[in-house]
Amino acid sequence: MSKSGFGQMYRRLSSKILDLVVTPHVLGEVPTETPTLDQSTDRTENNTSTPQKVVCYVLQNYSRSNALVVDGETRRLQLAPALDPLVIGANREKAAILFLQHQDENNYFNPPEHAFPPRLLRLIESLDQDSNLDIELIPVTVLWGRSPDKEDSWFKLLFTDTWATPSKVKQLMNIGLHGRQSFLEFHEAQSLRGLVEHAKIHHPNISPATYIVNQLNDFLDRQREVILGPDLSDRRNVMQSLIKAPDVQDAIRKESVRSKISMIDAERRAIGFVNEIASDYSASAVRFADMALTRLWTQLYDGVEVHNFNTVRELVKDYEVIYTPCHRSHIDYLLLSYVIYKRGLMVPYIAAGDNLNMPFVGQLLRGGGAFFIRRSFRGNALYTSVFKEYLFSILSRNTPLEYFIEGGRSRTGRLLPPKTGMLAMTVHGHLRGRAKPIVFIPTYVGYERLMEGATYVGEMNGKPKEAESIWGIVQTLKKIERIFGKVHVNFGEPVFLDDLLKQHGADQIRIEHNDAPIPQEVSNAVNSSANAILENINRAVVINPVSLLSLILLATPKHTLDEEICIKQLDTYRKLLTAIPYDQRTQVTPLSGKEIIAYGMKLKLIKRVQHVLGDIIAIEDNQAILLTYFRNNILHAFVLPSLIAALVEHNGKISQSDLLNVIRTLYPFLKAELFLKWKDHEIKAQVTEYVDALAQANLIFVDDEGFIFSPAPNSEDHNQLAVLAAPVRQSLERYYMTLALITQRGSGNISIRQVEELSHLVGQRLSVLYEFNSPEFFDKALFQSFMKVLIEQGYIKTNEDHAIVFDEQFRNVAQYANLVLDDVTLQMLHHITSFTDEELKEALDALAAQQAKKRLKRKKK
Repeated sequence: MSKSGFGQMYRRLSSKILDLVVTPHVLGEVPTETPTLDQSTDRTENNTSTPQKVVCYVLQNYSRSNALVVDGETRRLQLAPALDPLVIGANREKAAILFLQHQDENNYFNPPEHAFPPRLLRLIESLDQDSNLDIELIPVTVLWGRSPDKEDSWFKLLFTDTWATPSKVKQLMNIGLHGRQSFLEFHEAQSLRGLVEHAKIHHPNISPATYIVNQLNDFLDRQREVILGPDLSDRRNVMQSLIKAPDVQDAIRKESVRSKISMIDAERRAIGFVNEIASDYSASAVRFADMALTRLWTQLYDGVEVHNFNTVRELVKDYEVIYTPCHRSHIDYLLLSYVIYKRGLMVPYIAAGDNLNMPFVGQLLRGGGAFFIRRSFRGNALYTSVFKEYLFSILSRNTPLEYFIEGGRSRTGRLLPPKTGMLAMTVHGHLRGRAKPIVFIPTYVGYERLMEGATYVGEMNGKPKEAESIWGIVQTLKKIERIFGKVHVNFGEPVFLDDLLKQHGADQIRIEHNDAPIPQEVSNAVNSSANAILENINRAVVINPVSLLSLILLATPKHTLDEEICIKQLDTYRKLLTAIPYDQRTQVTPLSGKEIIAYGMKLKLIKRVQHVLGDIIAIEDNQAILLTYFRNNILHAFVLPSLIAALVEHNGKISQSDLLNVIRTLYPFLKAELFLKWKDHEIKAQVTEYVDALAQANLIFVDDEGFIFSPAPNSEDHNQLAVLAAPVRQSLERYYMTLALITQRGSGNISIRQVEELSHLVGQRLSVLYEFNSPEFFDKALFQSFMKVLIEQGYIKTNEDHAIVFDEQFRNVAQYANLVLDDVTLQMLHHITSFTDEELKEALDALAAQQAKKRLKRKKK
């Protein structure tokens, strides 16, 4: 049997097998003027009066199965068969079908020398040989699973058609899953001769084949976009142009010299970085995630409540939107993308840590718009250049972005100090070439239960951070049957980048290249932007039932409270927040105190201990440390009234001027720690407002001479004041502990780093000895923030040996502790911070050895 005869037999057998599983639906109108005569007829006998026409079908990407589907439909519709041989004069083509591109998806950067199909070249040559011949090109679109919105199977939904050229495995999956939901559309025929002549007249600088391939590709892309939506995948659209960008090419040359490798090897290294970083946005992956997450949220949460989304809707038209949510859980980015998608806006591209680039999970995240970023760029100039160029391409296309300004997830429930790397690169890209102005959308995400809660507590107590893994995800999903309450997403006050650049005199600065340094004015604007974002996240705080219960019960010595008093305390806090809301965007639970207690019991966070003299509300066993997380979510909204209550309750009587002086001294430290919104000059008015509100609630009393009094000891009002005073005390105890460490060693005898390390160790010891039950008591970031403010406020300096030096002004700050902390606490803190020189050296040596061991373990990994 001849080779051609065997090919026809193979084609017929394949068609019959495909017919069993595939029933394509033809969209649009079927060509009516297409010749139906046998195209294999030799056309050398020309009729000079009537131009001869030959039909050739055009498919965008090479696919045997698509060709068989088109062939089957052309035969069924009595059109010129697509897979019959095509004979034109002395030329013979195996089939009347033309593939515009046959390109390996993994070989973006080294396409074949001739990007156009050889068959097209031969057809054009046939036109030159026979002036009486024309060839009709009929573009054809073939889609598998075109109606995913009606799909009820997650598996089928994941394999619906996308812009990506399917692999052989995926094409087999398409045939098996969507054989009865495949769609085919014949488009209007185009004259090949007409296209050639147009190219010669209007585009003389390029070959006719190049023009025709570009035109037909653009046409089929537009038809595909109507059905699938726009192609957003970076892996197809920007990867090649990114490598060829001048800045990246320059970085490749430098890498070649620095690493003593060839330019080809250096470019391969850059290509590897692009593959590691770039997203692979897929509409089908997003729709799959939509269905999966809808079911997940329904099963996991009592509801997802969204606040102030109109802010986003108003800004997306005119601004490049960058979502900057707080980072409390791995759920954050899934939740935010879900909320945005459900409200009809484009899913943002998400900067995800490369620790999440795991098998299968990483690909799903890429499909949803995630791109991956290393934790550190240090020492890798080529990676830095590639990443900056990629980020610049996203900004240039006005694609919405999302990243976490804190860097990692908070283990304490407080906002973490900002990591400004992504923010600085965003500003850098904006100043390279502005498309739209940039607006940051600070977003507060509030939970009532956390999947990672137990893990966070372990890590804060010294356990090594658990690496993300497929097994870890499976373990987490086992908790899916538990009730996690509600989750809130509140969009905060936007931060406009150009306004901050202007404030710092950086609005006219232009940056030309990736490796150009950031001027100081721009750096200042970056830092201001980061702080403004974090402050605005906190302004959008959601005061939920769990956080309120945590704030009150953790303020009691044994984490218990009489039920009636607990109800009154809850209602008092709610009234205070209603009278003086932390911010206009702040959301407060509508539940009454009694309803909040019932809700906490439903979530199994608290319990009722029945007693004949009145029931007692207590925190459930082993839940106290976890509940500090939710208390810390809202601590900033209560810290100023708590400080007022602490000063009044401890002193019994205090003048308003002394109250204000102490608060003004302490406020910069609290502001830095909790990212409070008030500026220093606004404190007096805010304190006055809170004093009036607390007086109206009968928690304090103010006389005509400006003195503030505490209620009578052991009265119900005094007990409520004591509970309100408790939350701020932990911060003040931590401040005093650090101040005592510095004063005990004396001026010029200890470094800032040593103080931070010692504070961490002493905090750990305190949490064990005195049951503070709060992991953030020994959080290094908080001690670093405190030391930074001490320097900014001029209380301490460092000498040439990097040791801390101070004067009497510093000692006066420490004395303010007498106005807030009781004698027992002060004596205990003073005792535990007293070290001999030998004890100090022993502690620091042990800490250094511990850190060296951790570094060695990380290197081995």
